[in-house]
Amino acid sequence: MGKDKHHRDWILRRCCGSIAACILTLAVLVGFIVLVIYLAIHPSKPSFYLQDVQLRNIDLSDPAISLNLQVTIASRNPNDRVGVYYKTLHVFTTYREEPITVPVELPAIYQGHKDVSVWSPVMSGESVPVGQYVADAMRQDIAAGYVLLHVKVDGRVKWKVGSWVSGGYHLFVTCPALLAASGGNVGGAFAMSATAGGGVGGNATVSLKFAQAADCTVDV
Repeated sequence: MGKDKHHRDWILRRCCGSIAACILTLAVLVGFIVLVIYLAIHPSKPSFYLQDVQLRNIDLSDPAISLNLQVTIASRNPNDRVGVYYKTLHVFTTYREEPITVPVELPAIYQGHKDVSVWSPVMSGESVPVGQYVADAMRQDIAAGYVLLHVKVDGRVKWKVGSWVSGGYHLFVTCPALLAASGGNVGGAFAMSATAGGGVGGNATVSLKFAQAADCTVDV
């Protein structure tokens, strides 16, 4: 009796081991197939462009910055066979690496092959605390007739090939936004008045507008 039980246990262990080996082999095979497909297709990261910036107002009150602006950002999927899911995207504006607007969530979308998508979020910051050197630098830039901001997008993307969807990848985009004095040779159609309180020249109203569309750096 004991011998039969031992034999049954041995058979059960062999069966469980065989099943586990089959599952592991299948998982490795599926992973290998997915890797081969990914390497064969090798999706290129999307391209981003900053098309327009409408800076409606900006106010400096030491040591804080308040501003309101609307930007237009375009994204293009350069892939022939790979779609892109944009997930949990947030856009915000910085000046000299200091955030000066509250992050705004962009709607999640799917972007097909060679498709172009456009977002036009409105961003604002009310009395955003910044370092004194940042406020001084912006005041000097406004007085000089130019301000360089950076519009940034932070989020996640997924690749889609047929019915297969990849895991999430971190996406980070940086777009330079140069605003220049309207009297210069600059493009764009929107002019704004920026009042730099105190500091250089006291209260001064400077007419600035978006200089030119810009390519963005994209990290995935």
